[in-house]
Amino acid sequence: MALTKQQALEMLESEDLLGLGMEAHQMRLKKNDPRVVTYQIDRNINYTNFCTEYCSFCAFYRPLGAKDGYLLEFEEIYKKIEEMLELGGTGILLQGGLHPDLQIGYYQNLLRSLKTRYPQVHLHCFSAPEILSIAEVSEISIRETIERLMDAGLQSIPGGGAEILDDEVRARIARLKCTSDEWEQVHRIAHSLGLRTTATMMFGCGEQLRHRVNHFERIRRIQEDTGGFTAFIPWIFAAENTALGKKVQETTAVDYLKTLAVSRLYLDNIDHIQSSWLTPGIKVCQVGLQFGADDVGSILIEENVVFAAGVKNRTNEGELRRIISDAGFIPAQRDTLYRCYALK
Repeated sequence: MALTKQQALEMLESEDLLGLGMEAHQMRLKKNDPRVVTYQIDRNINYTNFCTEYCSFCAFYRPLGAKDGYLLEFEEIYKKIEEMLELGGTGILLQGGLHPDLQIGYYQNLLRSLKTRYPQVHLHCFSAPEILSIAEVSEISIRETIERLMDAGLQSIPGGGAEILDDEVRARIARLKCTSDEWEQVHRIAHSLGLRTTATMMFGCGEQLRHRVNHFERIRRIQEDTGGFTAFIPWIFAAENTALGKKVQETTAVDYLKTLAVSRLYLDNIDHIQSSWLTPGIKVCQVGLQFGADDVGSILIEENVVFAAGVKNRTNEGELRRIISDAGFIPAQRDTLYRCYALK
């Protein structure tokens, strides 16, 4: 039986952390191989930090014309991919700011050049706000934008830009960014075209617990209709160096674990839930494997957006395999679509 919104809210308000974790863990054991926890080797490549949406939670963006703004040359992107391949990587997550001068042709050329040079690399690219921006700048529909990107080599879409999918919150933290309905529209169109996507949630940005539940409900409803999400990835807002960070309380490990557990229980139609190490830290990530998560994400060879907000956590394949083993599971490398390789 699916949780109701009221039940989810009561769970988030509950003091019974361990009981909640045990319930979520039981569901995780039924949904996924109970022996295995997965991880990925890929690379985040932020191709530009120029952006027209001045989100209060972001320390990465630069306005057009800023001295420390950049747009990577294709050759620099190739170099980053080659470094990733040397580490046994299989895919890239390519995303950047919303650049007002880049039209669809730029993105098609970029994807085609990557697919030609690196046909084995999975191209997981462009969050919903980027897709919406490309469509607007190019004066074409969202559907045509995604179709043309797919034709050029796009293989899946990341869940970035979701933050909290409740417009009460979005109006406060990201006034210029897409609405919840627009984010949903991009993912529904992508799913209808056969593209898989991920769903994310950035919480701890001053929202109320009911806003988190509204986010879960929207994600569950999309998945019921399309089945297009591979995974749900909740993560904590990184507050340092941001305008918003001065106004909100820091999210605790307990709050993170409760939210992780409730996401597993509420999103019973999504196969994978990821425990994050980037903002909560590696130890909390490991504990998350008893709170409903079956994946620890990527080694993140490069990560610039959260790093700009003051988060300095870093890891490697050896450490991820160790925390998985120490938690009692078999570590297994996966690809972007959650297909496992042979267990090492």
